[in-house]
Amino acid sequence: MKKSETDLPGVYIIEPQVFGDQRGYFMEIWSTRNFEDMGLQYDFVQDNQSFSAQKGTLRGIHFQNAPMAQAKLVRVTRGAVLDVAVDLRKGSPTYKRWTATELSAENKRMLLIPRGFGHGFKTLTDNVEFCYKVDNLYSSECDRGIRYNDPDIGVDWGEVTEELLSQKDTTSPLLKDSDCNFVYGEI
Repeated sequence: MKKSETDLPGVYIIEPQVFGDQRGYFMEIWSTRNFEDMGLQYDFVQDNQSFSAQKGTLRGIHFQNAPMAQAKLVRVTRGAVLDVAVDLRKGSPTYKRWTATELSAENKRMLLIPRGFGHGFKTLTDNVEFCYKVDNLYSSECDRGIRYNDPDIGVDWGEVTEELLSQKDTTSPLLKDSDCNFVYGEI
């Protein structure tokens, strides 16, 4: 596996080693040993998968407040997305900054997003299967969102069709109006 830095410290692109031949391919998605060799220590406890039928579907910006904050290892198994991580830690040198990368079944990249960051994606193709590991269990009490078009964050999603957003995503508060409780150095 190969780890590459992004514009946000702690958010990494992970590229698995792919072994292929005329039959297809094999790759390791997660290995405690390989991640520890890269200086990354995570104990993932839950796997999730979503399906988006239409190109242009936007999901996010999502997170769970502490004490149930989650790190995520995200990837696409069918189709392609623009994947976004946003630093939501008050006091961070990169507070409110975001980074985006294309994840696809073809490029097999993964994005590692630590606790304290919001996450979202926009589908670039129809029929997207999106899979991710998290290091904390789901908590409905701590489940939160920030409005996808928050002007203080300014994510460039390209053209967005409101019909392809959930009610949660269109009614989530702006960051300045949210109860996001992430503090740099504490999460």
